[in-house]
Amino acid sequence: MSNAVIPPPLGPDDLGPDTSPVAYETAGAVAYVTLNRPDYRNAQNSVMTYSLDAAFRKAVDDTAVKVIVLRANGKHFSAGHDIGTPERDFNVHYENTATLHWDHTRNDDAPLDSNQRLAREIEVYMGMCRRWREIPKPVIAQVHGACIAGGLMLAWSADFIVASDDAFFSDPVARMGIPGVEYFAHAYVLGARRAKEILFTGQRFTAAQALDWGMVNHVVPRDELGAKVDELCAQMTEMPMQGLFLSKKAVNICEDQMGMRNAMDSVFGWHHYAHAANDADSGDSLGGMDAKSMKNAAEKKGQA
Repeated sequence: MSNAVIPPPLGPDDLGPDTSPVAYETAGAVAYVTLNRPDYRNAQNSVMTYSLDAAFRKAVDDTAVKVIVLRANGKHFSAGHDIGTPERDFNVHYENTATLHWDHTRNDDAPLDSNQRLAREIEVYMGMCRRWREIPKPVIAQVHGACIAGGLMLAWSADFIVASDDAFFSDPVARMGIPGVEYFAHAYVLGARRAKEILFTGQRFTAAQALDWGMVNHVVPRDELGAKVDELCAQMTEMPMQGLFLSKKAVNICEDQMGMRNAMDSVFGWHHYAHAANDADSGDSLGGMDAKSMKNAAEKKGQA
C-alpha cells in the first residue's frame, strides 16, 4: 500500500503534510480518500474541500485506480460545513475549480457580501458536489458516526453508501430558516415524504432507517465496515473501466432526466433567499445559529 498525503492546494504556508485535512493512499486498483480533521468532527472548511478535489483528481488521473473510497478518520464521518472552528477560512484564496465565477474570497475580516456568498456556495458547496458526482470512476462513501448536513452532501455525491450500524444522519438547517443544504438531492435519495419529515423536524435518523428508506446500500457492524467496502471494491475492480464509467453515466443521466439537476438549481435560489432574509432580519445569514446552538438543539430533542 502506498501512502501519501495531499497537501492543501493554495493553503496556508504552515499547513504541511502532517496536518493535511485529507489523506490519500492506494491499494491495488482502489484509492482511499480520507477526511482528516477528527478534532473538529471532520467539519469541511475550504482547505478540506479543495484538498478533497485534489485527491479525487489524483485518483482520476491514476490509470491504475478503478474505484475510489471516501472515508473519514476519527469518531465521525463529517459534522458538515465548517461554521465556526478556529480554522474556518473565508479569507484564504483559492482558484475556482468547479465553476467559472468571480472570486468568492475576501482579504479582511469583513462579512462576505451577497455576490461573494453566492459565488462561494456555487463553487465550494453545490459546484464541488456536482463535480464529484461526475467523477468517471465509482465512488463509495464509507460512513460511520455523524453524517450531518454538508456530510450528507459528500455522501450523496458518491455512487453509493456503506454505513456502520452506529452511523446517523440529519439535515437540520431548517433551524436556520434555510430549506436544506445546497446540494438538494433530498427528494431523490429519500423520497418526498421522508425528505419532508427529516427537514421539518430536524431529526436524526439511523443507519437502519436510511437502509430501509433506500438511502444507503449496506449497514454492517462498525468493525466490519472497512472489510465490507473492500469486498465491494474487489468485485468492481474486476469490471472493465469502460463498463464502470458508462454504467455510472447512464444512471446519472436517468436521475437528471427525472429532474434532479433542475430541481437543485431551483432550490438553490430559495436557499439564498433564506440567507438574504436572515441577513435582512438580524444581520446574520445563518439566522443566529452556530455549531454549538445547532448541537444544543439536537440534544434538547434527545437526539445527541
